[in-house]
Amino acid sequence: MNRSPVMFRRALVGALLLAVPSVSWAQAPAQTAPGNLQPATREAQALPSLAPLVESVKSAVVNVDVQARGGGGPRGMGGGMDDNPLFDRFFGGGRGGREPLRQGAGSGFIIEPTGIVLTNNHVVEGAVSITVRLDDGRSFAGTVVGRDPLTDVALVKLKDKVEGLPTVKLGDSDALRVGDWVVAIGNPFGLASSVSLGIVSARARDIGASQYDEFLQTDAAINPGNSGGPLFNMKGEVVGINTAIVGGGTGIGFAVPSNLVKALVPQLEKDGAVTRAWLGVGIQDLTRDLAGALKLPVTEGAILTQVNPGSPAAKAGLKSDDVVTAIDGQQVTSSGQLTRTVALKRPGSTSTLTVFREGKKQDVKVTLGTRPDLEGVAARKQDGDESQESSRRVGVSLQNLDARTAQQAGFTDRQGALITDVVPGSPADRAQLEAGMLVVEVNRKPVARADDLAKAIRAAPAGSTLLLRVTGPGGGRLLRALRVP
Repeated sequence: MNRSPVMFRRALVGALLLAVPSVSWAQAPAQTAPGNLQPATREAQALPSLAPLVESVKSAVVNVDVQARGGGGPRGMGGGMDDNPLFDRFFGGGRGGREPLRQGAGSGFIIEPTGIVLTNNHVVEGAVSITVRLDDGRSFAGTVVGRDPLTDVALVKLKDKVEGLPTVKLGDSDALRVGDWVVAIGNPFGLASSVSLGIVSARARDIGASQYDEFLQTDAAINPGNSGGPLFNMKGEVVGINTAIVGGGTGIGFAVPSNLVKALVPQLEKDGAVTRAWLGVGIQDLTRDLAGALKLPVTEGAILTQVNPGSPAAKAGLKSDDVVTAIDGQQVTSSGQLTRTVALKRPGSTSTLTVFREGKKQDVKVTLGTRPDLEGVAARKQDGDESQESSRRVGVSLQNLDARTAQQAGFTDRQGALITDVVPGSPADRAQLEAGMLVVEVNRKPVARADDLAKAIRAAPAGSTLLLRVTGPGGGRLLRALRVP
């Protein structure tokens, strides 16, 4: 599919930028008796106000302040370690340097009174610490429950035990029409609880963010810091999560539709990641010209350009140049719609595809597979679950050492717990542990995986000290004493 070469920016603010134009202070107008109002003034007073709607929902809109690792030094031009983007994260893009913390601020909204917050994945990705600030001034530490990079959706839970928090409801984004009024509330440029009004400018926009793009487009003002904030309809229901803007101050913003979010929330809350169904095909849009060339009686659908060997599609007998026009009776008008529809189905379930093959219509039953986790979210979540408590306790994040990283980094050891993050001022920081170190022993016992070290930290009595043997690229070994609080 052809995409317009427009530069899109995530609506996330990393620093507070204030642009204050010159202001002329006007004198307050003189008091006018009610009976002496000008006709235009009477008409203005008759216009409906959005204040009741805003007052009913803004207490559930929150600011999300994040400290995250990111943006190390520039990568080198040579091969080896400098060509691996992992080392920008582990080693700060330089040799021996420590990667700085990035400060960020976004928005979010509470969907459960016990403190479950919806926001964007790009707001919290790589977060070392998360602070959620409510409209009433209260602040809570937060932790990521689940995230989905492909739709840029994330769930955050408040760490403190809370009840009775204000909430908002996810509405029906499919009921929106182009031209309907919408209201955005968020934290643009650090200006908390800012409100803007606009309309739905378009639906199902593909902006090239991922193969699952289905954005709502709006002209309601969305700026850096609005990321993760809600887009409301006139009923006070959330119909989208504000996510991206077109660069250059054009006033064009995009939001993840609420119906897509509703389909993902149960998985994110339960499993921490989204598992999608999969066909295993390459596809493109059917156009009128292609329909004529293929001698088809239809002009909308998805053409299978390739069928991967051994995939669910191949096992079902689907072939290249088959044109899918419906799935389980639901019309398919584009390749993107087919991708999104399949993704929301349950892996292992059976679907019926209506296809045209050499001009003839037929139904094909397919047992859907599980989409490969190309982004590694589920694997990182599984590894992170075991080391999450250790990270909170001593301020260190851990990951298993894979063979490729070991080879490229020059580790002589092929197993251990790789330190990926160290919280400044934490016990790990005071023990002189650094991102990029590999822990190979704890209390003179070998460490084969991140879990081994995480379990040792969890089991250590408060006030005790763990003796760690660490190694760096090249094999040099050092001892570190980690005091457990």
